Amino acid sequence: MVREKVTVSTRTLQWKCVEARADSKRLYYGRFILSPLMQGQADTIGIAMRRALLGEIEGTCITRVKFENVPHEYAAITGIQESIHEILMNLKEIVLRSNLYGTCDASICVRGPGYVTAQDIILPPYVEIVDNIQHIAGLTERINLCIGLEIERNRGYLIKMPRNFQDGSYPIDAVFMPVRNVNHSIHSYGNGNEKQEILFLEIWTNGSLTPKEALHEASRNLIDLFIPFLHKEGENLLLEDNQPMIPLSPFTFHNQLDKEKIALKSIFIDQPELSFRAYNCNCLKRSNIYTLLDPLTNSQEDLMKIEHFHFEDLKQIFGQSRKTFRN
Repeated sequence: MVREKVTVSTRTLQWKCVEARADSKRLYYGRFILSPLMQGQADTIGIAMRRALLGEIEGTCITRVKFENVPHEYAAITGIQESIHEILMNLKEIVLRSNLYGTCDASICVRGPGYVTAQDIILPPYVEIVDNIQHIAGLTERINLCIGLEIERNRGYLIKMPRNFQDGSYPIDAVFMPVRNVNHSIHSYGNGNEKQEILFLEIWTNGSLTPKEALHEASRNLIDLFIPFLHKEGENLLLEDNQPMIPLSPFTFHNQLDKEKIALKSIFIDQPELSFRAYNCNCLKRSNIYTLLDPLTNSQEDLMKIEHFHFEDLKQIFGQSRKTFRN
């Protein structure tokens, strides 16, 4: 557990993590402060951040399970302690972390007797299990248990219809939200017109993201939502290939170099307008590269050490950003 003394700066707006702990592999906690804020600003930011943390961050879940020779989900199989329904509920609770884009397949193939846990899931390399000891089933006899899985990365809730399909697969509800709970509180200080506020944010996650990572991602998602309001109504600039132009700051700067740096800082690598694979975006984010300006502060040698990083992809992004400056 990490604790830091809370100090308030009266000069610039600052944030700080004042407490961080891991209660278990599937429960992380973080407490953050943002200060100094003008009266009323803390509530505005706190409500927006809570909604973004709970609803705008993507997670990875098992969404479909396929058994062989199983008549229905409430069937009991000789040699397995749990019913099919109980196995489905256990698989629903498996916590995954991934750079996945869309869906992928995984499987379980185990011979009893013994216990089947999350570590028995055969996954593609870009999907990880947060807690390997999560229980799935208990085998009491020398039987083979083979299960096909479909894994999906998405956001919010996914409610599946409770019915099985002809191929023996069963959809299961998914809670993609890696953030389990968020609280915000406000501390006011000062008098009269000098009154200021401190915003406290408490974040609990399921272990697939740390609270600090969740805070960063929610902040980027909020910024993306507000970027369109920085432009004139009806403005619709196009690139040479008739693709939408990357939104840039509307302000004019006398120095072209400063203009490009500020513009690059406002373009996030995961913006949909960029033809950059989401798989690589997540690898860059884990190395604290969030905008097009961030790679410029790293050497080429450091960039090439990033797993799954493709330098040609980054060149393509810079090529697209250059077009915006010429226009």
